[in-house]
Amino acid sequence: MKMIIAIIRPERLEAVEEALGAVLDEGDHYRITIDTVEGRGRQEGEVELFRGQQVRVRNVQKTRITICVNDAYVEKTIAAIQRGARTEPGGAVGDGKIFVMPLDEVVRIRTGERGSTAV
Repeated sequence: MKMIIAIIRPERLEAVEEALGAVLDEGDHYRITIDTVEGRGRQEGEVELFRGQQVRVRNVQKTRITICVNDAYVEKTIAAIQRGARTEPGGAVGDGKIFVMPLDEVVRIRTGERGSTAV
């Protein structure tokens, strides 16, 4: 089992969700958590006017997706996120990152199921 965390552009969320729905068995009912986050990397923030002065906003608003999958779906999930999140054919600075981490245990609170069946 793996936990996949993707940081993407907010405007690409719908495309990523469509791509995930196409590759995961459960169609539109896969488990996903979505957060609005701020951070910085290579993409520079926008220049805004504040009290007559130009100010560069350091943090950029992004969308964080957390999805847990069984090992058989890891590569499919990564490929789907990449397809949906890219803004250009070759990608662009600020398109985001995908982090893949091992997931030691999952427990479904309702039933007490553990492991891959609880994902």
